[in-house]
Amino acid sequence: MASLGARTNGTLPNHVEIPIQANNVVDPKPIQGVEESNIDYSHRAQWLRAAVLGANDGLVSVASLMMGVGAVKEDITAMLLAGFAGLVAGACSMAIGEFVSVYTQYDIEMAQIKRDRESNNNNNNNNNNNNNNNIGIDEEAQREKLPNPFQAALASALAFSFGALVPLLAALFIRNHKIRLAVVAVAVSLALLVFGGVGAVLGNTPVRRSCLRVVIGGWMAMAITFGLSKLIGSAGL
Repeated sequence: MASLGARTNGTLPNHVEIPIQANNVVDPKPIQGVEESNIDYSHRAQWLRAAVLGANDGLVSVASLMMGVGAVKEDITAMLLAGFAGLVAGACSMAIGEFVSVYTQYDIEMAQIKRDRESNNNNNNNNNNNNNNNIGIDEEAQREKLPNPFQAALASALAFSFGALVPLLAALFIRNHKIRLAVVAVAVSLALLVFGGVGAVLGNTPVRRSCLRVVIGGWMAMAITFGLSKLIGSAGL
């Protein structure tokens, strides 16, 4: 009778109802946010460092060179020739330096891979062929992650040239000496802000701090070059 009474109430005697709350539903949107926040920005370090460093070097070095020449000579031809020579020399120097640096890192990493392979072979002499195949696959994956010296050199040269074009184009069509120097300084400052901001955004670092660091460094380089060149020029050396 008890069982019949339980059935008449619409439930089984051993049946337990578990309420499902709507708050337990997992929203997929936070998971996507977590995946986006877990982006490994270290993979961007190689090309980002080469590009930002090359552009800043081209911008600051060529602008400082032109400001130094402009401190002692008002001729626009002298400033432009000095800037163009600085562009070519700097691009070649950046490319060669980056190539040698990255190739040295490549050789070190390859030597470490060979040492690891020899160590694994000595420890796995009694293992089957499947383990040897896995070791070969891991070695190929490590080689693919190594930096490319040619890409790094090309990126540095192009970035340097791109940055060096800013002061050259700023001074190209201005005949007045003082206005030319002022326009070069303003154009370089704006470009430094852009480069610093882009590098900060791509590297996920504070934008304001990066921009201030880059701009102040560029101002110091131009001011020191201009001041020393003016001093030496006025001394008649």
